Amino acid sequence: MKKDTATQVFESLASGIRLDVYRLLVKAGPQGMVAGQIASSLAIVPNKLSFHLKAMTHAELLSVEQEGRFQRYRANIPLMLELITFLTEECCSGHPEKCISLYSNPSCSSTEPLSPTWIKCED
Repeated sequence: MKKDTATQVFESLASGIRLDVYRLLVKAGPQGMVAGQIASSLAIVPNKLSFHLKAMTHAELLSVEQEGRFQRYRANIPLMLELITFLTEECCSGHPEKCISLYSNPSCSSTEPLSPTWIKCED
């Protein structure tokens, strides 16, 4: 992933509403949701939601498919996984294989919350 693409994705998510939309669509999975379902699920007025959906679609965070008079939105999970890879590819001095998931590997554990040395890498 290029730095410009990562920046565009972050800028697109720099809103509480957009974060809520993205997380809702991730939860919905591959079937996605139509705009009306998103609006009612998040209690957002449709015209306000359409502004956010357009920005997220432009950043390629969402895909949209026309279904009759409705539009179905889906989260672009591969893009988010690519962003995570971009953010972590320099883990352990450029050897991310040494920093296996922080959730499951005891060799990469949290020592102090919010500390710059919170990742312990395997030797």
